[in-house]
Amino acid sequence: MVTMKQIAQETGVSVSTVSLVMNHRDEGRVKPAIASHVRAVAERLGYRVNPMASSLRTNRTHILGFISEEVATTPYAGGMILGAQSAASQYGYMLITVSTDGGMDEDDEIAALKRYGADGFLYAKMSNRITDVPQALADLPVVLVDATDRNDGDSLADGTGSAPVPSVEPDEFHIGYDATRRLIDAGCERIAYVGCSEDMIAQHGRLAGYRAALEDVGRKPDDRLVVNVLNNGPALAAVSDLFDWERPDGFFCFNDARAWYVYECAARRGMTVGRDLSVVGVDNHRVFAETLSPQLTTIELPHFEMGYWAAAKLISLIEGHDLDKGEWPRTTAPIPPLDAPVPAKIHCTLIEKESVRRG
Repeated sequence: MVTMKQIAQETGVSVSTVSLVMNHRDEGRVKPAIASHVRAVAERLGYRVNPMASSLRTNRTHILGFISEEVATTPYAGGMILGAQSAASQYGYMLITVSTDGGMDEDDEIAALKRYGADGFLYAKMSNRITDVPQALADLPVVLVDATDRNDGDSLADGTGSAPVPSVEPDEFHIGYDATRRLIDAGCERIAYVGCSEDMIAQHGRLAGYRAALEDVGRKPDDRLVVNVLNNGPALAAVSDLFDWERPDGFFCFNDARAWYVYECAARRGMTVGRDLSVVGVDNHRVFAETLSPQLTTIELPHFEMGYWAAAKLISLIEGHDLDKGEWPRTTAPIPPLDAPVPAKIHCTLIEKESVRRG
């Protein structure tokens, strides 16, 4: 097994310097060029941090607890866990995931993670919602993933409240804005929004972005071109009425699942998506991406990026210093800085496929 002493001998620095670098405590203490050289030599020699020894020195276990609701059982959102695990591994931490689905008691799962000595917690929701941080996590390092703290910090100025918990979420406004601008740029004149009838952050943000994009090109948003639906028969009927009464030539859909209703209505009328009308969805959901024909142009939600940012942010809170971002992965969407305003918003990427007609 490679030791710090061997790395010190190879690099010509002290063992204490190697220890600072290997434990990510070198910032402001070790010159960046020296730290970079130490890491390069450690990687070449195959050095691995001993978690047990590290925990004895620092009184930390280097374990992060990931508490999820639906996330662990949702295939495409599993990217959150993958992103968090990637960041944890990079900085010498291990991720333990528990799910509160299926009748599992949340307090019991949090208690189990505490027994393992988790240094901090990621608390993840599905579909970007406002949430209350569990009381069992009060006064512990916590970062919310795809969720926003109900405490917005408004009472902080008068000393009666506390700062909101750090969180990361998709930039919902720009999802709506970018999708609608893509349809405008494709020459669509009557752009409909097939939204969600649930009261959600995503719905409000995407609808606002849709309206703003129209206004920015001098078009007045028309409420007759907006239908907010849930699913199944009523949703299909609402989109069908939209086709017959308003005759849109472009559709921005709240998600890829709702885009299916547009495809179905177009097919029943002998219309071809990508030629007679254009459609943009949200999710880049694998099932719809592999099923719909022509393939659906969509905006990909940044599940990996959210998980990665959240874990990196949590580690920075635990260790009390900024992290070296030199080795952050290349991602579909840009990962925001760790000091981004709360909530940190990730500008999602539009994935061009075949459902928007060529201009």
